[in-house]
Amino acid sequence: MRKIPEPTVLRLSTYRRCLEDFKAQTNLPFVSSNELGRLAHRNAAIVRKDLSYFGEYGVPGKGYSVDHLLKHILRIMNLRREHRAVLVGAGNLGRALLGYPGFKKLGFRVVAAFDNDPRKVGRKIGEVAIFPVSKLKSEVERKKPAFGLITVPAAAAQESANLLVEAGVRAIINFAPARVWVPPRIVLRNVDLTRELEVASYYLG
Repeated sequence: MRKIPEPTVLRLSTYRRCLEDFKAQTNLPFVSSNELGRLAHRNAAIVRKDLSYFGEYGVPGKGYSVDHLLKHILRIMNLRREHRAVLVGAGNLGRALLGYPGFKKLGFRVVAAFDNDPRKVGRKIGEVAIFPVSKLKSEVERKKPAFGLITVPAAAAQESANLLVEAGVRAIINFAPARVWVPPRIVLRNVDLTRELEVASYYLG
């Protein structure tokens, strides 16, 4: 399989959102690379290059079929089926993620949450039950999620990652303010909100 640069993969997510907004607002069947680039705040040449990695989707004189391109982006990003996830850390951030409706829209479903606080264990946030961390492995084996979301304090991040890897998840999204190590076979994405604020603060200076 042709290796795709990570910036291109990241931009596909932006293109998907732009196409959905364009369709909802205009109901036009085609969009040009110039218009898609404008919506995505990218040069049209970058749009064309990104999409060329996956095939020829443009129609000469018309641009890209909005429905056709959306369909293929969803297929390329593996978003045409349900993805199960579990969440470790039912604190403020964890609860916010559990209540986020955008996950369901893209086929992501959190099937269980875990926390060490006995005051939280046994409760539900929406439809998601909170289990003790000691039940993580058995619940993962039973519900077979591909994704693990980490929303614990920094000191507990690596241990949470270890538990998720041992339980059998294949991808981890780490929201904790600490880097974690996982084996190369595991897909890892670090989303450090504190770091982003620090970087933004630097540019404000």
